[in-house]
Parts: sequence; structure tokens; C-alpha cells
Amino acid sequence: MKRFRRLRSGEPIRRLVRETHIDKSDLIYPIFIEEGENIKTPVDSMPGIFRWSIDRLDEILLSVENSKIGGILVFGIPKHKDERGSSAYDKNGITQRAVRYIKSKYPDILIIADVCLCEYTSHGHCGLVCNGEILNDETLPLLAKMAVSLAESGADIIAPSDMMDGRVAYIRKALDESGHVNTPILSYSAKFASGYYSPFRDAADSAPAFSDRKTYQMDYANGREAMGEIAEDISEGADMIMVKPALAYLDLVRMAREKFDLPLAVYNVSGEYAMVKAAAAMGYIDEKKIVLENITAMKRAGADIIITYHALDVCGWLDEEKGGI
Repeated sequence: MKRFRRLRSGEPIRRLVRETHIDKSDLIYPIFIEEGENIKTPVDSMPGIFRWSIDRLDEILLSVENSKIGGILVFGIPKHKDERGSSAYDKNGITQRAVRYIKSKYPDILIIADVCLCEYTSHGHCGLVCNGEILNDETLPLLAKMAVSLAESGADIIAPSDMMDGRVAYIRKALDESGHVNTPILSYSAKFASGYYSPFRDAADSAPAFSDRKTYQMDYANGREAMGEIAEDISEGADMIMVKPALAYLDLVRMAREKFDLPLAVYNVSGEYAMVKAAAAMGYIDEKKIVLENITAMKRAGADIIITYHALDVCGWLDEEKGGI
């Protein structure tokens, strides 16, 4: 009889033979930055998450710097929204100013800049709209313009999340032509039209004013198509790829890990975070145990990079464990 329990008899031996390990550098923390002053607004559907104005960013950035996590993912929330999302590519827009501020005061914090129009458009869609149709090709120049403006502001990585066809190639060409040949692209390659995004839309004021995003975000029933989306983004010049959301899509994370060699990210999205927080608040689960189990599952499935609102808490728990998880 094979006695598997021999290697489970105590924590030292369990740690010794553990196959999957979480490192602080695996983790990316999303931050919402709102135009205005003296803003620290709690996101009701995401306990512990806030919208920050630039003048109060130090409060969270000091925690990020001390945590030694891999970096941050920046989302901007402008005062002005219009049909073309002009604040998205304004050189003095909220996100551009925030990136410049962060890079000037915290040069060692890696900044990933999300590229999408939804937070900046009056209609809340990720591309231009004409007669109720979300336009693909007409949106690409604006995404490229946004990407270049963020790279010029100091963003280390550009992360297009819009799901327009061909946007990686368009952005890559624009970055190269503007002198940012060394700025990598982390593409939201397999981003699904998911019910798990609702709290984010509260946080970023980005809910669509009409219809939904199913004509450009992926059908959650389609796994083979997701591999096609990833392959196309790689062919267009993506340096890193992403599957979003995480937990309900770990089969696709594993599939992508086995098929592609590029660094692979997952986004542990707002709805996944909110469910854990709500259950923990009711005393139904142990938050630390559940979060660490979830994060480990993402890493075990093949993710190299984990974008999560739990990032700072996980760092604290890793420090408590000392030997690591």
C-alpha cells in the first residue's frame, strides 16, 4: 500500500514537498484613481477598496511599496466623459497625471496601465458607438493614442482590455513609432463577458448605458475560441497574455499554459473578491484560508502573474507564515 500520508505528517514536511508556491512578486494590486482632491471613497460592493485622488495616493502607495508586490494596475476615473472618451488619451488626463506622479515619487513601483475607453466614454462602452453598434476599426486609433500617452507618462507596461480585434498590432505599431519599442504589452487576450465584473463597474463608473458587451467580450462557453484569441494577440506582438476572470476559467488558464510559452496573467476580478468578502463578513468562511487557497489554485493552474484586490492582504499573510506558502 502506498502511504501518501507520510509526506503530510507535519507542516515542515508539507512545506518541504509543496509543489506550488506564492511569491509576493507574483501579485499585482489594482488601484482606482479619481479626478479631484481629498478623495478616499470606499467602494461599497468591494470592502477595503477605495477610489483615491492623486493628493491622497501616498496613503496606499506607501503600503504597496512596503509590501514588495510585483506592481500595480492603474484605472483612471475622469470628471469629463464624452462619446469619444477624449479624457482617455489626454496628455493631462487623470490617468496620465497619476502615472507621472507615481513614477516620480515611487520609481521602483511597476505600473501597468489599463487601456480601454469604457471609464472615459459617456455611454460606458469600450469603443466608439454608431447607431447602437460598437465600432471596431474606428476605435483602434484612439486606443493606440491612449497607449502612447500612458507610455510617455511613464507606464512600464501597457495592458489593452477593450477586446477590439486587431488592437494589439495597432498599439504595438504606435508604441514603436513613438519610440517606445521597449514598452511591453500585457494583453487581456481572453476576456469574457462575465457577471463577475459588476462591482468593478461601481468602482470605475464604467457600466454601459445601453445593452451589454457581448458583441466584443468573449462568450464564456467558448474555450477553443479563447485559445484562438490568445494566439492572435501573440502574433500581433503581445509580450504577455491574460485570462479574465480567474476562478471560473482555471481550465482555460491550464489550457493556455500548456499551449503558450509567454508569461500568463489572471485577473482575480471584483465579483470574485466581493463574494469572498461577503461570506467572510457573515462568518461563513475563513477569509485568509479561502483567499490563499484561491490564489494557490490560480498559480497551480499555470498563472505567472495574479492581479488581485487581495494582494496586500496576501502579502501580510505570507509574512506571517515566514516560510512561505
